[in-house]
Amino acid sequence: MFETLEQRGFQIAFQSHASAIMRIDFPELVVELEAALGGLSIPVEEIIGSGGGEAKGTQRLRRALAAAGWNKVKFTIEKTLNGNPRESISHEVDHVRIHPSGLVALEIEWNNKDPFFDRDLENFKRLHAEGAISIGIIITRGLTLQRDMTAMVRRFAHDAGLSSVEDLRSLGLNPTVRQQRDVERRVKAGAVFAEAWSQSFVQDKFGSSTTHWRKLEDRIQRGVGNPCPLLLIGLPSSVVTFGEALDLPGIVAGDDDLIV
Repeated sequence: MFETLEQRGFQIAFQSHASAIMRIDFPELVVELEAALGGLSIPVEEIIGSGGGEAKGTQRLRRALAAAGWNKVKFTIEKTLNGNPRESISHEVDHVRIHPSGLVALEIEWNNKDPFFDRDLENFKRLHAEGAISIGIIITRGLTLQRDMTAMVRRFAHDAGLSSVEDLRSLGLNPTVRQQRDVERRVKAGAVFAEAWSQSFVQDKFGSSTTHWRKLEDRIQRGVGNPCPLLLIGLPSSVVTFGEALDLPGIVAGDDDLIV
């Protein structure tokens, strides 16, 4: 299960019997995930152009999942006492796959602030406790992607011949005054412009306080989300490509509401 993805460098981790649940109850969903993730490609230009937001590659991943039936769902948990409403709580999940064996919830955390992991895991825990979902899945930047981000941005900067702020602007990049000062500081300390900018860009946009594997792992070790069964997937640096212009039109996901 997920052997092809692991061979490509994807990190796959299971919590609370999630492996058995996916293997026995949702084998078709394993195939769907392998197909969507196996075709994932993120040109480095999209990472640069995203400014740290969600790259178009991950947007394509969302569209691939939506095409396979993984759509946004708003769960509303309503409780009553002797017919009188007592509590109503809503949880929205970006990708939910409705299957005869149950519901599987999935969130992609490409580059949010790391407390979003707490939100996702607590949502999964509550929805699982209420019997709404069978398993929760989180996809985020893996160890190699986080580790290699600066080197990949540096390679882009050298290949593009970036040597000044004007060169950045010619590519449609508009660093703030604060960012320009940080690059200037690094250049004065002895770094060439391409090196200084790549370090500054990654630290500013993909820093340690954003959503990536290590931050997710920290939550799991503390028991956040437990005992909800979890499948955790880390995107590897191998999904990033160079010299590839890829921006495909996609399919718009539908929305559904579920009351449990």
